[in-house]
Amino acid sequence: MASLKEVGERTLVDNIRKILRPAKGIGPRDDAAVVPSEGDVVVSTDTVSFKRHKPEGMTYEQFGWMAAAVNLSDIASMGARPIGILAAMGMPEDLDEDILYDIVSGFDQCAEFCNTFVVGGDTKVGDGYVSGTALGNLEGRKPLTRSGAVPGDIIAVTGNLGSAAAGYYALKNGIEADESIFALCVPVPRVEEGLKLSMSGAVTSCMDLSDGLAEAARAICSESHVGMDIQMEFLPVTPEVDDIASRLNMDRRELILYWGGEYELLFTFSKEKIAELYKAGLAFSIIGMVTNDRDPYILEEGAREVMRHGSY
Repeated sequence: MASLKEVGERTLVDNIRKILRPAKGIGPRDDAAVVPSEGDVVVSTDTVSFKRHKPEGMTYEQFGWMAAAVNLSDIASMGARPIGILAAMGMPEDLDEDILYDIVSGFDQCAEFCNTFVVGGDTKVGDGYVSGTALGNLEGRKPLTRSGAVPGDIIAVTGNLGSAAAGYYALKNGIEADESIFALCVPVPRVEEGLKLSMSGAVTSCMDLSDGLAEAARAICSESHVGMDIQMEFLPVTPEVDDIASRLNMDRRELILYWGGEYELLFTFSKEKIAELYKAGLAFSIIGMVTNDRDPYILEEGAREVMRHGSY
């Protein structure tokens, strides 16, 4: 196949447009996208790169998916409904054009999974990165933020923890671990969960776990001026995570608490409103309680220690 330099920007853009699903006449075929909105708009941007975020074994299509997921996850954590996403890509001139199309396809597939569209973007020469910008609509609801937790609130998470980290080390060490590798390479933005949390009226704070449980807990504690007691035994973990940690002689807590790369939601809620969350049909695990301290603590086998910064 031809390189990006050989194909030329205009042809690449034309070909990319053929890959993307048409976004109901609002982009990306004009100078700018027009995204109709009747509520407050939530905007988030993030960048992923080949060097930092594409481990050996991840396909370029999966890389594109992840580039969209990292942005759409931030929209989900605010309780907003995605209404569009843009991608600015900087790629090496000698990159095969099919690789670029795979990245675009993965990006668009993630957008489709989240019931939204790619509404614009840009391509330039670069060292291999995708900068996404996601847009969401709060539809009249208040945003879920990091600053509303109060002592006595219950702490909970969606999904399982540590799978992305386990998948990374499985790939690195040639270990067969389909579930964990999929969690790493095709992370799922919890858009539907975020909407249910927002609509429940029970949630006092929320953040996604893209940088790990410890970092998210520390951020909520800092913004809300509270502490957390999180019970290690309550954390939802798949058997595959424990198996990989055991096989590689790793501390399982590093994978579960400090690694990141996953897009579950950490949230707090008033214990008097737990019924509202169950009525919303939301699956979650209770993992602890908000305290009067100023740091998050992990409790395990009678010990209580401050959760340090993550390593992701």
